[in-house]
Amino acid sequence: MNNKILKTLEYSKIKSEINEFIGTASGRTELNEMVPAVEHSLVQNALTETLDAVNINRVKGGIPVPRLADISEALKRLKIDAVLNGQELSQIGNVLRTTRNVTDFFSDLENDDQLDMRILDQTSQELVTVPDVEQRLSRSLEGNGHLTNAASPDLAYLRSTITRIENEIRQKMEKLTRGNNAKYLSEPIVTIRNERFVLPVKTEYRSKLGGVVHDQSASGQTLYIEPEAVVELNNDLRQNQVAVVHEEQRIFQELSELVAPHRDTLKQNDHILGHFDLLNAKARYAAKIKATEPKISEDNQINLRKARHPLIDPKRVVGNDIRLGKDFKTLIITGPNTGGKTISLKTVGLLQLMGQSGIFIPANENSTIGIFDEIFADIGDEQSIEQNLSTFSSHMDNIIHILAQIDNNSLVLFDELGAGTDPKEGAALAIAILDDVRNHASLVMATTHYPELKTYGYERSETINASMEFNVETLKPTYKLLIGIPGQSNAFDISSRLGLDNRLISQARDLVDQDSQDLNNMIKDLTDRQRKVDKLYDQLDNTVGQASGYQKTIVDELNTLNNRRAQLLEQAKEEANRIVDNSKSEADGIIKRLRKMESAGVAFRENDLIEAKSNINALRQESNLKRNKVLRRAKNKQTFHVNDEVIVSSYGQRGELLRKVDDKHWEVQMGIIKMKVSTDEMEKVDPEKSKPVSHRASVQRTGSAGIRATLDLRGKRYEEAMTETDRYIDAALLAGYDQVTIIHGKGTGALRTGITKYLQSNRRIKGFEYAPANAGGNGATIVKLK
Repeated sequence: MNNKILKTLEYSKIKSEINEFIGTASGRTELNEMVPAVEHSLVQNALTETLDAVNINRVKGGIPVPRLADISEALKRLKIDAVLNGQELSQIGNVLRTTRNVTDFFSDLENDDQLDMRILDQTSQELVTVPDVEQRLSRSLEGNGHLTNAASPDLAYLRSTITRIENEIRQKMEKLTRGNNAKYLSEPIVTIRNERFVLPVKTEYRSKLGGVVHDQSASGQTLYIEPEAVVELNNDLRQNQVAVVHEEQRIFQELSELVAPHRDTLKQNDHILGHFDLLNAKARYAAKIKATEPKISEDNQINLRKARHPLIDPKRVVGNDIRLGKDFKTLIITGPNTGGKTISLKTVGLLQLMGQSGIFIPANENSTIGIFDEIFADIGDEQSIEQNLSTFSSHMDNIIHILAQIDNNSLVLFDELGAGTDPKEGAALAIAILDDVRNHASLVMATTHYPELKTYGYERSETINASMEFNVETLKPTYKLLIGIPGQSNAFDISSRLGLDNRLISQARDLVDQDSQDLNNMIKDLTDRQRKVDKLYDQLDNTVGQASGYQKTIVDELNTLNNRRAQLLEQAKEEANRIVDNSKSEADGIIKRLRKMESAGVAFRENDLIEAKSNINALRQESNLKRNKVLRRAKNKQTFHVNDEVIVSSYGQRGELLRKVDDKHWEVQMGIIKMKVSTDEMEKVDPEKSKPVSHRASVQRTGSAGIRATLDLRGKRYEEAMTETDRYIDAALLAGYDQVTIIHGKGTGALRTGITKYLQSNRRIKGFEYAPANAGGNGATIVKLK
């Protein structure tokens, strides 16, 4: 891309605004070197990177790249085996630390459903961490490059020694500042001269304290003397200070040698971090100007929706829809001065440069740009006094250079084409120039005042007129671009409103030929019609936008509903499969135990069958009668009455109804046992099919029943555990047990408390207590039955 267009369209100002968000030297270098790309893959890649950065900035606040100093000079010095200073090494440590933080940041993003990375996660994989070097630098250096005591044991020892000696010197010298010696001093203070501790002694008392004179005051009234009592201590202090300098230099050399083998890695990391920093800046700049990602047209069509010039105050700038390249390749804009024609040209050119640089553009979503090898512009007054060129000459010189370079992949911007000379000749030249650009198949936008070019826009194929709207009522431009309508002359109307005598205006009208007046009236009519169409279009666009929003909401809700339904169905299937597996396992176990008993010659007792039936029935999942109409009607047919004979499915036993406890429970006599039974667990026996039975003989109490003497409730839910406990106590009573053990565990204590309350309220319980410490303690309860 030629430098002239970058200067004309003020591309550098866009870079300056982005530079405000840059924090690294490497990122600033890349920004300074940035120019619009001309290859489709490079442009698309740059825009996709910016999109990733914009999404990260929106969700995470940006990639965690702090301010980083320039380490390029330090890396060059390492190449020649130079020893780096503390600040340089600290800056390298910052790069290594940031590399690790950014690597961890992108690793975490892999599990973030809010972000879908396209490129930057792959770029982050090019970063190389060096943990051992990073840790050594972090341990040895502070942020300002000062060595810490952890840098080496010798350094820590020397520094502690210096501190000890300094304290000893100060203690001795402070004694000299008090008492009788104080009168010999100019001030009772301890100070330093030539890196040795001294006292400010009055000149006349020089011999009183003795020692070495290191300095005197400007007036000569004070001598700075090192007392003889601290000379040896000062010597020791100086020796240790020199040793510290040597040790620090040795450590810097050691750290430099540690870093040197990783020069290339550091250079690459610094470059990638700078690139991420630049992308952060692009994302924040996009947020500042409310920019969006432009789409790339394969055939260089430009379609900018509500495009705004990024360097104009957002409160004043007017957005315009600008199209070029699809239905027409030449756009001729007419209209009054200061109406916004030049800004329209610059907006198209600058947004095109931004898009080809991977920068989001200030336009509405789904705006489209092309990819041009070159963008040329002849904008503004480039008159040169040095070259003795007039305005017209300078423009023509520039246009000649443009026409010599354009091709079918160029965008050309002409401002006031043909101006600065005789109107008829200027118009003719403008038409000839536009024809030549058309012959090269370049896209072109041109502004003009010449009425001949309005006719040109109607006569040439792939050419269209446009104008900048002017409000005659307020005598101010609206800065809105009207494509398809040439600009009209408002001189007579403006003059009339400003107060020019109507007689003069009428005389002027008579001097203008009828064709010009008819054309002006036609343009005015078209302008009014366009304004009405634009208003209707805006209303329609708002309506369509709302409808699209509603549709998106409905689709999202429907998808959410379908997903939820699928999840519930899947959960139901998994639960059903779990129940089937448990039932099968329990049934197999029961059958296996019964077969063992049979093969061992053990006679089946009724209590064995009761236990087996109870265990199987406990696995049975009751259907939801409230929702199952068929089962509900069948259930309603069974109306229980006192003395009715029923079969209790939970125990597989017959019983007789004694009384109704509530709407869902009856008291049932089964043999010698009275139980509270749910109506869902009873089935009425048909009196005609029923044979007389002796209820008291139907259940035998025997201590040899097959039911276990221990119930383990650990791992069960509270409601499930309480229901199982109730059934187990009934079965234990039927089996004739005198004592059973319920294992409920310790846990939160909720289940243990529930079991205790249940046992307290059950009249068939003789007593209960916690198990001994060696048998579970308060995690199990021993229950004695009546």
